[in-house]
Amino acid sequence: MDRITEKQLQGMCDLLNRLTNSPDKPYIDGKAQIGNFHLSHAYGGVCLHRMHTSSGGVSDPFYCGHVTKRDLYNRIYSFIRGIEFQNGRDV
Repeated sequence: MDRITEKQLQGMCDLLNRLTNSPDKPYIDGKAQIGNFHLSHAYGGVCLHRMHTSSGGVSDPFYCGHVTKRDLYNRIYSFIRGIEFQNGRDV
């Protein structure tokens, strides 16, 4: 089993932002971009956050906190597949 890299996780975030028509950066000129999905690192793990307020408040869409890169990759992958299924792009 190959190691999940930061680059792969960032690529999944970028795809998720494109699929949901969300901003691609969490902050532009110091202003929070509501709706943006981005990665958070803490406690030796990684978490998907979504920007919810103009002051930088975020939520954890998976309610799982900071987990391993592999765990988060699998969660984001499943989330993306669900969006594609809903949009009729099931392959």
